[in-house]
Amino acid sequence: MSDPLQGCTVVVTRAAEQQGEARQLLEAAGAQVLDLPALVIGPPDDWGPLDDALADLENFHWIVFSSANGVQAVDQRLQRLGRSLSRRPDGLRLAAVGRKTARVLEELGATADFVPPQFVADSLIEHFPVSGYGLRILLPRVQSGGRTVLAEAFGEAGVRVVEVAAYESRCPEAMPEITARALAEQAVGVIAFSSGKTAQHTARLLEQHLGAAWLRHLDGVKLISIGPQTSLSCHKHFGRVDAEATRHDLEGLVEACSQAMQSGA
Repeated sequence: MSDPLQGCTVVVTRAAEQQGEARQLLEAAGAQVLDLPALVIGPPDDWGPLDDALADLENFHWIVFSSANGVQAVDQRLQRLGRSLSRRPDGLRLAAVGRKTARVLEELGATADFVPPQFVADSLIEHFPVSGYGLRILLPRVQSGGRTVLAEAFGEAGVRVVEVAAYESRCPEAMPEITARALAEQAVGVIAFSSGKTAQHTARLLEQHLGAAWLRHLDGVKLISIGPQTSLSCHKHFGRVDAEATRHDLEGLVEACSQAMQSGA
């Protein structure tokens, strides 16, 4: 079938400024797309720890980015110092988890030195190209709700890890009226989740808009996850997940949506 999502309404839960690529991929597969921006990306409560780390970049061997948001936040703070990731100290290497994260680095003229074969943090640790002992690594991350697996695993390998908040992803106050109405009328086929926080915040917004019986409105709606950690969040907040992407990126998420609708899984 050339348009596997033809006639299907898919709700996308990414941050508003990051929904364009997902919308394009879903519409190319025939879907009608509704936005439910479940994240608002903003600054951390305190820039101090990140600024202190960036002022000391010459003493780091690697920066490991687990999201495009982290890349953008770090580069913007560096620009305040008259620097950038493309003009980083000699010897400072960059690692990126995920194709989107690597692409943002490339767009900034700071091509990643290492991208793991799978777009999850565990793969980065498993395939990291150098021995950890004696390294000093900077880990910019979301302020709350992110995984600490990278810092813990690198620490166990003898790495000196500096983990700092580079941005925060908060829950918006409301969802678009057209999306709320479609969900209330059970006119949605799929909700696609690209992170654990989007699942958490979507559940909060649905309860806010639809009341205590909000879960009933999801009967017959397929909940599709981009990867293992997102699936855990779906189970926690919705009690289920109907499919998980094999490739943990947007293309894989769209593929999982298509397969779930075709198979009736």
